Amino acid sequence: MTPTLIDLRSDTVTKPSPGMRRAMADAEVGDDVLDGDPTTRRLEERIAELLGTEDALFFPSGTQANQTGIALVTEQGTELLLEANAHLVHSEVAGVAALTGVQIRPITTPDGLLSADLVRGALRAPSPHVPRITALAIENTHSTAGGRVLDAAAVDALVRTARDAGLRVHVDGARLWNAAVAAGVKPARLAQGADTVMVSISKGLGCPVGSCLGFKQEWRARAWEIRKRLGGGMRQSGILAAAGLYALDHNLARIGEDHANAKRFAELLSDSPAAKSFKVRPSDPQTNIVMVDLLRSGDTPESVSPRLAHAGVRLAPWGPRRLRAVTHLDVTRSDVERAARIVVETLR
Repeated sequence: MTPTLIDLRSDTVTKPSPGMRRAMADAEVGDDVLDGDPTTRRLEERIAELLGTEDALFFPSGTQANQTGIALVTEQGTELLLEANAHLVHSEVAGVAALTGVQIRPITTPDGLLSADLVRGALRAPSPHVPRITALAIENTHSTAGGRVLDAAAVDALVRTARDAGLRVHVDGARLWNAAVAAGVKPARLAQGADTVMVSISKGLGCPVGSCLGFKQEWRARAWEIRKRLGGGMRQSGILAAAGLYALDHNLARIGEDHANAKRFAELLSDSPAAKSFKVRPSDPQTNIVMVDLLRSGDTPESVSPRLAHAGVRLAPWGPRRLRAVTHLDVTRSDVERAARIVVETLR
C-alpha cells in the first residue's frame, strides 16, 4: 500500500473531523445578513471573550478580516506602520492600498519582530509635506519569520509606543492561538490594548473556513458595513461558525502538540548528515512553522518541491531559496519523523 502523502504546506490543509462535521450539520442557523445567525453570534461572543474585546465579527477569510481591521484604525491618505515582511505587505495583494487608500510604511527588522525602538525610529515630525501615520499593525506569530512570537512584554511596549504617538493598533493574529501557547499566556493578554484583533479559525484549529475580528462594540455597525462592501455578508453562516465553536472546545487545547512536532522535525533535520545541503530556520522553532533554506547550488523550491512530493511529503515554496513546513492536527509525531527522513534522503 502506498504511504499517505504528508502535507506540511500549511495548517490550512486540515480536513474537518467527523465530530466537527456533525456539529456543522446540526448547527442552528438563520440569515446572518438579514437578521442574524444564532450560531455565528455565539462564535463571535466566544471569540470576543477569548480576545478580551467588546465585540467580534465573523469573516470568510483572514485577509478580509485584516482589511476590515485596517479600515477601522486608519484614514485614507495616511500611513500604516508594520514589519517589512508582514502578511499584510506580501500576501494580501496590496489590499491596504487598493481598498483603504493607505500607504504602507514598512519597518525592517533582523528577525521579523517589531520593537518599540524600531517603531519610534520610523516616526516623523509633523509636516505638511509628509503623510500622517495613523496606525501600527502587529503580526503575531510572524509567519515569514518562522512563526516567531512577540511576548506580552513586547506587545505592551509596542502598544505604549503607538499610544504615545497617537496611533491606533491592529493585531494580525492569524496564529495568535499559537503565540499565546508559546508565550504561556491567554490570547487576550497578547491582544491587550489593541483596537482591532484578527484571529483565524482555519489555521491551527482545523476549521474549513473562517476568521474573526475583535473590536470595540461601538464599531460593530461600521465593521459590518465594510464586510458587506467587501462581499463578506454570508447567509446561513452558522454552518461554518459551528466548526469554530467545536474547534475551540476540542482543538484549541492541543495546539502545543503541533509546536512539539515542529521542534522534532527541525531537530531531525538539523542533526542529519545531509544538513550541509540546507539550513533549518529557526533551528529551535517557537511554534508550528519550520523554514528550510536550500544551500546547494541548483536546488530551488521549484526543483525540490516536486521531488519531495513524489517521495511522500509536501512543503511550500517560500521565496527563492526557502521551503516552509507547518505542523498541524492532521499530522502525528510519526508523520513528522517520516517527513524529516524523506527530506533528508531527498536532499542528501
